[in-house]
Amino acid sequence: MKRMSLHSYLPLLKSSFLLLVVVILFPCVAAQGPPSPGYYPSSKFHAIGFNEGFKNRWGPQHQTVDQGSLTIWLDRTSGSGFKSLKPYRSGYFSTTMKLQRGYTAGVNTNFYLSNNEDYPGNHDEVDIEFLGTTPDKPYTVQTNVYIRGSGDGTIIGREMKFHLWFDPTQDFHNYAILWAPDEIVFLVDDVPIRRYPRKSNKTFPSRPMWVYGSIWDASDWATENGKYKADYQYQPFIGRYKNFKLKGCSPDDSSCKAPSVAPQRSGGLTAQQNAAMEWVQSSYLVYDYCQDPSRDHTQIPEC
Repeated sequence: MKRMSLHSYLPLLKSSFLLLVVVILFPCVAAQGPPSPGYYPSSKFHAIGFNEGFKNRWGPQHQTVDQGSLTIWLDRTSGSGFKSLKPYRSGYFSTTMKLQRGYTAGVNTNFYLSNNEDYPGNHDEVDIEFLGTTPDKPYTVQTNVYIRGSGDGTIIGREMKFHLWFDPTQDFHNYAILWAPDEIVFLVDDVPIRRYPRKSNKTFPSRPMWVYGSIWDASDWATENGKYKADYQYQPFIGRYKNFKLKGCSPDDSSCKAPSVAPQRSGGLTAQQNAAMEWVQSSYLVYDYCQDPSRDHTQIPEC
């Protein structure tokens, strides 16, 4: 047998070394996603078409509905938004969304709860917001909770921001908010990414809210604190929604019990759900308001 020289082995050694470096330094490349949460609340609720649960709120000329699925878009003339047909005092609210690819800096595509029209200047809000980006960087998902706040400069946000373990422009994925009397849980494809427990009446929303969604120009702050603005040479910016699920309690129904996103009805997450959430937060959390030293922590006592 002919013996190979050391020189002959060098290409193989080099490729093996590079593969080892990739595995050590970039383990997420080979990741298949978060651990299984073990329970899938989205499968427990019936999906409805857009017109069964919502109506246009603004920008009707930038909104189309096709077989229950919704498309809204932003161009230099306008964005668009929608609102649920009725308010809720608790519930499970979700939709599947597919986002615009390419340059989307400055664009905010969202799904959220709010009572801003009922309490202007003093409203509550629970947000899932996709903050647009440049093509070389991933989307940021911002979750937020407002309690009796407004956009007048006195608002106290409770932001946690994440990247995702998948590309949200490639396909539809499920995004959900559970708002129960003692907790708010944000979920992506049934994986809890954030749990906000009720620690006091002052730090938890309790007044009825409506379900909203919209796409709009948030160039002042959305992408790297306003560094990159919406660029309308890439218009229209499109948000696609389908499979809406609204399982909530009406404000006047005192006997209604909020649903759960865990097998138990008592609230909270299972150990398996908590493990999946911890994996997401250790791998993809990019901002936590409680860990921000520039924040005034006297205003966010729950931290």
